[in-house]
Parts: sequence; C-alpha cells; structure tokens
Amino acid sequence: MRTTTAWMRRIGAAAAAALVLVSGAVATAGPAGAVIGGERSAYGPWAVRMFVDGKPECTGTAIARRWVISASHCFYEQAEPVADRRITFRVGALDVREGTVVRPVPGKRVGSADADMMLVEVEPMDVRVARLATAAPRPGTVVRQLGWGATCTDDENSCQSPVLRQATLRVLDPDAPQCEGYTVPGGSDFCMGRVRGIPAGGDSGGPVMSVGPRGTETLLGVFFGTDRETTAGAGDISRQLSWIHSVIRH
Repeated sequence: MRTTTAWMRRIGAAAAAALVLVSGAVATAGPAGAVIGGERSAYGPWAVRMFVDGKPECTGTAIARRWVISASHCFYEQAEPVADRRITFRVGALDVREGTVVRPVPGKRVGSADADMMLVEVEPMDVRVARLATAAPRPGTVVRQLGWGATCTDDENSCQSPVLRQATLRVLDPDAPQCEGYTVPGGSDFCMGRVRGIPAGGDSGGPVMSVGPRGTETLLGVFFGTDRETTAGAGDISRQLSWIHSVIRH
C-alpha cells in the first residue's frame, strides 16, 4: 500500500481531512502495514497491538503512562470513525497472546492536522514508554520498524504475526525518486528503503525506532505506508512534538 498521506499535505489540512474519509488507502481499519521478511524482535516494551472487535488491526507505541500514538487511518472504517467501545490495546508483551488489555478513554483521541498520527488516551499502562525524537532522522540513518502485521503478501489477514517482528530500513533523501508519494517538500514525513524485511498489513501506526542498546532507542516516526517491496514511509515525530506535548500534558 502506498499511502496518500504525503500527497494530501499539498492540498492543506482541511482537504486532507476529507480525503481521509474517501481514500481506501487510509480509511479502512484493516491490516495496513506488517513485517515481511525481517526478523523476530527481542525487545520492544513500548510496542502496542491494536484490536478492533477483538481482531488485530494496527500497531502503536506507548509514549506516556496513559497515551498511545498510532496512525490516524487505523481509526477509520468504511469512511466512518471506529467507535471507542470496539477498540482494545494489548501491552506489556512481545507475544500478543500475553500481556495486558487496556481500553481507550471514550472521546479522548486526537488526530494531528499535519501528519497521519493519532494520540489515544487509555487506561494506565505499566510499561516502559518510548523516548521521543527531538530531531529528524538524517538520510542514511539505519532504523527499525516494528509491528505484529502480516508476514505474507497474498492474504494478509491470514498471516498476522502473534509475535513482535522488525524490519531494518535506511532513511532516504526525501528527493529520491522512490520517495515520491511518501514525502513532500517541507512536509512532516520521511521515507525509508529496505535493508532487511519490509512492513506490510497490520504494522500501520507502529514505531520506527533508532538503533541502539536496549533502553536507549528513540521513537523517530509513526509508520503509515509501504509498497511491500522496497520503500516505506513514516510521520516524523520531531516535527509533531509541539502537538504531542500539547495533547498529553493537558
């Protein structure tokens, strides 16, 4: 799936909000992004699995004791917002059959006007939260994208991973030809090329992390789309810090 997010930046936030409700690429809360290839992750205490009606849908990241960040398009289905009562998150384990279930606080989710990101207030979580990046990742930087999404390309609903997996990617220059559709000049997104593995359906909203010793990783981006072969895109956390802080510190 190549997202329309970067393209929507060109026409402004108001029009983008309308397009979110009509674009099949961003309006359906079905699996929208997993790790094909890649490898099983051994660490990710801040990683969150999102379910709708008990079925796995997307991935997210715990960034505060009561706040999860994911992709906005994960919260729309058939051009309508998914009701809070239908959503659950599983936290605190790399295997989604374990861990703790938490629920969103009704009416307490806020989408960014400038990026495919959603902040969701949830019941208190007893997990390590992710450190937020204060600077954009530079081209050439090696990153990891994590999620519980599909490990196949035919029927992605049938091959959602029960364990956290990760793809290794490299940040590309935003003007690179393969970044068309993922980034725009002055936008809030960055794109990445495949090194080992590529995200696919079910990874949408998942963390793009810096590479470092356990406990030192930084949340660089929120994954939003991929061609499932060579290229993936993410919203830049550093460009959304003011919005994030304004919401979670209310």
